[in-house]
Amino acid sequence: MDQEKGTPLQYEEKKARLVADFKEALARGATVGLGKKTSNLFRSRKQAKELIDVSDFNSVISIDEQNLRAEVEGMLTFDDFTKETLRHGLLPAVVPELKSITVGGAMAGVAIESSSFRYGLVHETVTAMEVLTGHGDVVSCLPGNEHAELFFGFPNSYGTLGYALKLTVKLVRTKKYVELKHEKFTDAKEYFQAVKKACEREDLDFVDGTVFDEHALYLTTARFVDSAPFVSKYTYMQIYYRSIPKMRVDYLTAYDYIWRWDTDWFWCSKNFGVQNRCLRAIARPWLRSTAYWQIMRWNRKHQFVERLAKFRGIDREDESVIQDVQIPVERAHEFLEFFHDRIGIKPVWICPTRPASPDRYPSYDMALGQLYLNFGFWDVLPLPAGQKEGFFNRQVEQWVDKLNGRKGLYSTVFYDEKTFWQHYNGRNYQMLKQKYDPQGKLKDLYDKAVRRQ
Repeated sequence: MDQEKGTPLQYEEKKARLVADFKEALARGATVGLGKKTSNLFRSRKQAKELIDVSDFNSVISIDEQNLRAEVEGMLTFDDFTKETLRHGLLPAVVPELKSITVGGAMAGVAIESSSFRYGLVHETVTAMEVLTGHGDVVSCLPGNEHAELFFGFPNSYGTLGYALKLTVKLVRTKKYVELKHEKFTDAKEYFQAVKKACEREDLDFVDGTVFDEHALYLTTARFVDSAPFVSKYTYMQIYYRSIPKMRVDYLTAYDYIWRWDTDWFWCSKNFGVQNRCLRAIARPWLRSTAYWQIMRWNRKHQFVERLAKFRGIDREDESVIQDVQIPVERAHEFLEFFHDRIGIKPVWICPTRPASPDRYPSYDMALGQLYLNFGFWDVLPLPAGQKEGFFNRQVEQWVDKLNGRKGLYSTVFYDEKTFWQHYNGRNYQMLKQKYDPQGKLKDLYDKAVRRQ
């Protein structure tokens, strides 16, 4: 990406062309969607009848070092965003864990990282945006203007209310390095209490954790530092998550810390064989989340793994259990006990978040002042005989509801329609849908998330 091209004038020119293309598609009666290079959705779905190309909305427009704000375009990846802000000694307040996630995508979905205990979810770090609506109009959304209801209702709408073309994002000052400390716990209740205490510390910039098994729970606390006695590198032969039990103290550059999970897609690179040292030695260009995505999409299209299993005489049904759920910290040990007993995926990522402002986001409402722990787990499980897809994921949904938690929509969802809208404020969503997409030119959220249309 050429950062010099990201000027306000060029943004306005691109916006004018996009609006013209969008309105032409509407005039033809088409159902429209975004034509873009990246996606981080873990659910298959039907494409819209007509895709509008927005791939060139990928620039940093301006950086305000004094007021700690950046104005960026919606298809800008966080990788390109962080490269530019680090030149100014700054970072976005919350940077999602995978390089290909876009700023607009994080605003339309729900995105989290280890600074979320202080700054909340990504959408809480956005202070303004311009949205292309289902009318074909571009509206300026601020917390206090006539489109405030869209500003607050946009997160967790996944492109069904409009597309964020330009956003203003909070920045924080950074230093060259990050110091990490890993602490082991063997008891879940003690562990979650320690996570809670860490989130109350003013000297920390990042807090997250990794549960390897029932008696190996690691809390990782981190802070920016000016210098480091050594610097680790986890972008080739060394694997970050394997270092957690081995390194009590570690140091990374700020850039490598932000993307510590991307090289091995947390630990999911094992499913592609590249944690084997021999294969890893020759696979360096493919050690990145975007490469794993390409492989997954290719397999989804050609069903290679499924065909190979049948050829080898393996006759079983599997279910993808790929979820991030937020559980109140006081109930976290209950969820983990259920999870070990009924799901059994290991490791599990733990990431704390707390609403950073009194503003409410109705489609993903979280209790003010409540510390939630995100449980991230991603794998494929063999279904018990006679069971169908949803056997495991429905259990997760039931326990999230039981513990008054929250569940993101980037992956498979099995709620019935009534329950879905109870969780995601259907009344408010339908009000926004009627106002900003009354002809239904964009998809409906339930159709997209659950019916996978």
